Amino acid sequence: MTSTPENLPETPDGPDLGALRDEIDDLQKIPTEELVNPAPAIVEENEPTPKPTDAIGSEDWNKPESDEV
Repeated sequence: MTSTPENLPETPDGPDLGALRDEIDDLQKIPTEELVNPAPAIVEENEPTPKPTDAIGSEDWNKPESDEV
């Protein structure tokens, strides 16, 4: 059971906290990993696209080099 001290009003009569609530909502949309370990935008832009590879053990060692990509 929670009780409210007599000197606190039921509804706050101070400044509007809407802007602060909006900022909190924006921060909640960001994944925790990004907040803890942010990656600079330039790093994300320059991140190479991974190329598909063959499964381990599926290499054909007898194929001539000219056929390889």
